[in-house]
Order: sequence, then structure tokens, then C-alpha cells
Amino acid sequence: MALDKEFKEIPGTIVFDAEQSRKGYWLNQFCMSLMKAENRTKFKADERAYLDGWKLTEEQKQAVLDRDLNRMMELGGNIYFLSKIGATDGKSFQQMAGSMTGMSEQEYRDMMIKGGRKIDGNRRIGEDGDAQRPRKD
Repeated sequence: MALDKEFKEIPGTIVFDAEQSRKGYWLNQFCMSLMKAENRTKFKADERAYLDGWKLTEEQKQAVLDRDLNRMMELGGNIYFLSKIGATDGKSFQQMAGSMTGMSEQEYRDMMIKGGRKIDGNRRIGEDGDAQRPRKD
């Protein structure tokens, strides 16, 4: 049973804890398999067939096929393991991070060089800000 975790109120943040680790075990094992050239070749030849050889949920498989990194993280993926998918696709970590924010690689790079995202109004769910759910009070 999941514990009530205060950090779940941080907008846009997925903390990779023991619960996430258990949820994403096979997803992360699949990612690590891509460290071997022969596995990358098999995966690129028929991605669906390769994924079907792993104990992934259907949602995890679809997230991989869609290259939806945010969804993979929600489903237990650890960004450092997920980076193996990007590397298999010939993408840099910076390109992957940009895709997770809806920015181009250049836009993401420029934002980071300028100090990253502004935190105003984005600290906790329930505070006012553009990334917040509406208050219930």
C-alpha cells in the first residue's frame, strides 16, 4: 500500500523511491538490456516483439513505443535507465530532457543556461501558480 508522501505535492516531480522502483523494475531491466549491441539491434528491428519478451505492462510498452518519457517515469522508469532508450535512438540526454518539457533542444538549452525554470508559484500543489491544480478551499 502506498504511503501518503508529502513530495507528491511537488508539481511535475516524480521521486524515484522504493514504490516507483518496484513498479518499474521490468521497464528498467529492459532499458539496461539496451547496453548490449545485439539487444539494441533486436529492439530496433522489431520494437514490439522485443518488448513482448519482457514482463512490462501494456501501458509501459506503449509509453516506450511512443517514446513518452514522462509517462515512462510515471510508470516506474528511472531517467538514468530510460536514457538507454534515447541513446539507442541516437539522442543526447539534453534532447531527451527537452522532449519532456515540450521544448526543442535549443529552447531547453537556452532555458538551462539562463538558470532553469522559474520557481515562482510552482513549489507545492495548492499554491497559486501556472502549474498548479486549483485550490479546493
